[in-house]
Amino acid sequence: MAEVKPEEISHPPMEQLQGFEYCIDSNPPWGEAIILGFQHYILALGTAVMIPAVLVPMMGGDDGDRVRVVQTLLFVTGINTLLQSLFGTRLPTVIGGSYAFVIPIMAIIQEPSLSGIADGHQRFLETMKAIQGALIVSSSIQIILGYSQLWGIFSRFFSPVGMTPVVALLGFGLFERGFPVVGRCVEIGLPMLILFVVLSQYLKNIQIKEIPILERFSLFICIALVWAYAQILTSGGAYKNSSEVTQNNCRTDRANLISSAPWIKIPYPLQWGAPTFNAGQSFGMVSAVLVSLVESTASYKAAARLASATPPPAHILSRGIGWQGIGILLDGLFGTGTGSTVSVENVGLLGSTRIGSRRVIQISAGFMIFFSILGKFGALFASIPFTIFAAVYCVLFGLVAAVGLSFLQFTNMNSMRNLFIVGVSIFLGLSVPEYFFRYTMAAHRGPAHTKAGWFNDYINTIFSSPPTVGLIVAVFLDNTLEMKDAGKDRGMPWWLRFRAFKGDSRNEEFYSLPFNLNRFFPPA
Repeated sequence: MAEVKPEEISHPPMEQLQGFEYCIDSNPPWGEAIILGFQHYILALGTAVMIPAVLVPMMGGDDGDRVRVVQTLLFVTGINTLLQSLFGTRLPTVIGGSYAFVIPIMAIIQEPSLSGIADGHQRFLETMKAIQGALIVSSSIQIILGYSQLWGIFSRFFSPVGMTPVVALLGFGLFERGFPVVGRCVEIGLPMLILFVVLSQYLKNIQIKEIPILERFSLFICIALVWAYAQILTSGGAYKNSSEVTQNNCRTDRANLISSAPWIKIPYPLQWGAPTFNAGQSFGMVSAVLVSLVESTASYKAAARLASATPPPAHILSRGIGWQGIGILLDGLFGTGTGSTVSVENVGLLGSTRIGSRRVIQISAGFMIFFSILGKFGALFASIPFTIFAAVYCVLFGLVAAVGLSFLQFTNMNSMRNLFIVGVSIFLGLSVPEYFFRYTMAAHRGPAHTKAGWFNDYINTIFSSPPTVGLIVAVFLDNTLEMKDAGKDRGMPWWLRFRAFKGDSRNEEFYSLPFNLNRFFPPA
């Protein structure tokens, strides 16, 4: 047997991921772009429906209130996505609702001054106004860190070794929303998971008019088929004698969204009334804003790779965080019931379809705004069982996690230093939040339960986020452990030229502002 040469079995590092038909600044034909944009809209519905479904009943709201919150959240998601793709990082990312805000919002809901209100609708309104006030105040943190370039300065401490666990945990840390939810209705979730993998991967080379239709539109096709199958099971009485939990997860008629939704309703600022402001609530909400900041930073790194772009320079990262702060401000003004962050599942869909086009995401934002105004039609799509989305998450979250691991190609993984940092960071990033989750489920409160409510929110929110724990551990170890002569092992030579906007000629192509606005806002 002939001797194998090292260059024949090694793969050179690549700043841009290859194999994409359309990257960040190239556009598919309008017909394809519209269908692809609709796929991203459908995928964003999972989070947009689930967060209000959990929080609104606890706030005292009824089905009508829940529908209005879903509509408002989708409407603001569309606006924030357009703003981010036009003036922020300009990456193809959907800016949607964030689960990171649930813990401080729950603390507001449980405050005696609000939970003691007897009338349910009045309690909902007062709680919503308190959440709005906290979001408006706390949004200033991201606005300041972004537009002052402080976050860009801090990002200079990031290296491929340090960011690998953070981006990987962005996907791995969401495992609770994957198969554990699929298992609640296996007869719908498992077929969806298998069908999506088969169509998007095994049959991806099937083409119609030279278009790999199953690879690009597999999400749309799979959801349509499995949703119809779920409707047949529901209509046929398959769940007539099932438990309440099974019916809620399997039936297609339990959301009560279509009957409660108005035909046309345009969300507007302060629609719930004037926000109320409380210092303790606002301080507690800052913790979620910081978590959103970390998770979005990791998402931007992953999205850049899955859009076949170069890593975003520090100035661009800061600009995106500043606009995301404005997005949280809009959440507070409109009353979405939660804050914003980058949608991880939509980042994963870029890789699944191998279409990283910015225009596709902008079209999806148009769908979000349009269907949030036409309530009945939007509610129809929003009634898709969440189990179907969870099956797709199993693939898309895993894909995002793998993108994080791909940053290791820039590093020396024969270094015990690097092995230690990556291994410990990923393990603690999974283990610490799992401890906080199990403690909360058993005790009905977080491990931090002092008399200072805002401090409890800080600890319980920050350490319940896998990417945030991963960032704290990885960046600290990477910048303190055996730093001398470790630059090459950390992968810094590969990333140094992307720190500054003018460090690489491709940055201008990918990240320049539209309408020649760079004349007025020159990047650093």
